[in-house]
Amino acid sequence: MLWRWQAAQFFELRWWRSYLAGQKPENYLAWKRRYWSDFLEKSEIYPTPGACVLDAGCGPAGIFTVLKKNVVWAVDPLLDYYDTNLEHFRKSDYPWVRFEAASMESLDKEDFFDVVFCLNAVNHVADWTAAMAALVRVLKPGGTLVLSVDVHRHGLLKTLFRLFPGDVLHPQQHDLNDYVSWLERSGMAPLRMFSLKKERIFEYWVLVCRKPEL
Repeated sequence: MLWRWQAAQFFELRWWRSYLAGQKPENYLAWKRRYWSDFLEKSEIYPTPGACVLDAGCGPAGIFTVLKKNVVWAVDPLLDYYDTNLEHFRKSDYPWVRFEAASMESLDKEDFFDVVFCLNAVNHVADWTAAMAALVRVLKPGGTLVLSVDVHRHGLLKTLFRLFPGDVLHPQQHDLNDYVSWLERSGMAPLRMFSLKKERIFEYWVLVCRKPEL
């Protein structure tokens, strides 16, 4: 699986360069801030001012951009590349955020965050089980996990995509039940689940869960 992750990281960088080419940074970032504000409203998640928040797999314009009232950590293995190669992202533009160029699997702040966001990111990791476990581990008891991900709609295609890299940007290929079952086995209490977008192969789902109190 490591080679698929390494290939995905390479093509992720190429995708960002291509996607952002020709887009003015101020216009793109204004659109992303509107997108994230709308996402928070749909998810019914409003982090308390001063709450400690993690944006795991944040990318160059993650939800950290609209969380000025919070203490925010933003983690992504490609952050240093984004900072030096994309004019749409500068760490210095976000003084309320502590950025860390690290993998999701390496998160080690146990019982630390009030809210953990992992938005369209956990299917990019090298080790899915370790990444999911890390998201739960760093969340405080009683804290909220907000997970969004493209999931397979058809079992046969999930099997084929696992065998062959038909979706090179996403080394992890799972369906909705894979996520729900894993969260249930981990003791996470589901709060809300809803679909944001349905396509022929994938459907984009949001799962909101709470970590039980001790």
